[in-house]
Amino acid sequence: MTDEQQQDQDELLSEEQVAQELEQGGLQAKIEELEAQLADAKDQALRAVAEMQNVRRRAEQDVEKAHKFALEKFAGDMLAVVDTLERGAEAGDTTNEAIKPMVEGMQLTLKLLLDTLRRYQVERVDPLGQPFNPELHQAMAMEESTSSEPDSVLKVFQCGYTLNGRLLRPAMVVVSKAPSEPPVKIDEQA
Repeated sequence: MTDEQQQDQDELLSEEQVAQELEQGGLQAKIEELEAQLADAKDQALRAVAEMQNVRRRAEQDVEKAHKFALEKFAGDMLAVVDTLERGAEAGDTTNEAIKPMVEGMQLTLKLLLDTLRRYQVERVDPLGQPFNPELHQAMAMEESTSSEPDSVLKVFQCGYTLNGRLLRPAMVVVSKAPSEPPVKIDEQA
């Protein structure tokens, strides 16, 4: 082979190598592009799965809350009946033989109603003597007291109620406060 033929053959090999390298570079770029698309598709799929799990969890929570608190409005309306029966039973004179059966009937009806409400997780909040809790109690007044701790419930005007731990109605209460100091007397004649 002559030098010229060798040189032509080297040029052909160089051109083929350049073409292969260009083709491989193009393939490499295509591979990188496809890998980026694949990573993006995987990310979107993971996000879609996570979103579906969140939707399912929220739906389950909504159904659970609907089951737990479906009676909230009805139970709230029944509290007026409980209050009326309590007032009637308290106002009735059990010493009067003529109305004694009626008072006992109201007391039994009240007990039956409270038991039924309790069966459906409506719990009574009767805080007499307990520390004042603004989440469960509504202070109607404050009264000085030496016999009770400050910020404890002295009287209950109306009991509160909860449904599955959620407040239906706060207890209306009188809260104790520390007695105020008697005013210091100044001896004006001194």
